[in-house]
Amino acid sequence: MARRRALQACPTPGCPALTRQGACPDCRRARERRRPSARSKGYDRRWERTRADYLDDHPWCECEQHGALPPLQRPHAEHVHHLDGLGPLGPRGHDPENLQALTKSCHSKVTAIEEPGGWNHRT
Repeated sequence: MARRRALQACPTPGCPALTRQGACPDCRRARERRRPSARSKGYDRRWERTRADYLDDHPWCECEQHGALPPLQRPHAEHVHHLDGLGPLGPRGHDPENLQALTKSCHSKVTAIEEPGGWNHRT
């Protein structure tokens, strides 16, 4: 028999709703409406070209763990990470020296370490 979680207060300040986990549906929808789009943060066609060109030149994961392996033993990269953490709108947003090819899981780990508050909560 599955146990149900106890109700808890929505973590959004001032919201009286009770929820089983995290923010209530109304607060989640409101947060999503306020969230800037990826395009407004510079992830546009220019970035898509930069990313594709970088992955063509750096097809293998470049994280610390995999970077120590010979190229053909590394997993295939699918994400491109900005080393300065500023994204494509930063002063070095399209500079190959500021980019790093990573697998999805390695990119998630790096982001979790660099941005413990979550994904791009710097608005």
